Amino acid sequence: MAPPMSASRFLDALRDEGLSVVQVGDWRTHNRNHKGPWGPVHGVMIHHTVTRGTAHTVALCRDGHSALPGPLCHGVIAKDGTVHLVGYGRANHAGAGDDEVLRAVIAERSLPPDNEATTDGNRHFYGFECENLGNGSDPWPKVQLEAIEKAAAAVCRVHGWNQRSVIGHLEWQPGKVDPRGFTMASMRARIAERLR
Repeated sequence: MAPPMSASRFLDALRDEGLSVVQVGDWRTHNRNHKGPWGPVHGVMIHHTVTRGTAHTVALCRDGHSALPGPLCHGVIAKDGTVHLVGYGRANHAGAGDDEVLRAVIAERSLPPDNEATTDGNRHFYGFECENLGNGSDPWPKVQLEAIEKAAAAVCRVHGWNQRSVIGHLEWQPGKVDPRGFTMASMRARIAERLR
């Protein structure tokens, strides 16, 4: 049972991992906490945005849209590897997912197939949206993949988690495909190496 780190500790953790961070507006208090609890936290979830253009992507992830209010994550990882912090606390990124997957994340063991959506993920996961069209052909620049690795490792380092605490949205919620264009197995291997 891990309480979320403070917003200031989150910022410091990302910077300590060597990331370039942009603070967007009132990100420290921009959240959906009035809709339910934030925490205990158990892992990090990686997404792709299905957008093009950093400014547009950051604005969308901060503000959301008519069907889904923002913030849509905690940090947006741009093509150039910069992390834009858009919210902190409960964020509309994970949605409902598989309780067996959550138990596997908590135990840091291999993930079972996600075949139900019965558990509130927004409560339990830090979320990073990564700027990409998500069509399988939009490239993932080396610097962006490195930033995803660093951001996830930063959170894991603070909480004492290993790479198995990092999952993709596609591993949490049936029907999701993100992130598309790299495998979560390869990203977890990178995170494991960084945490060693």
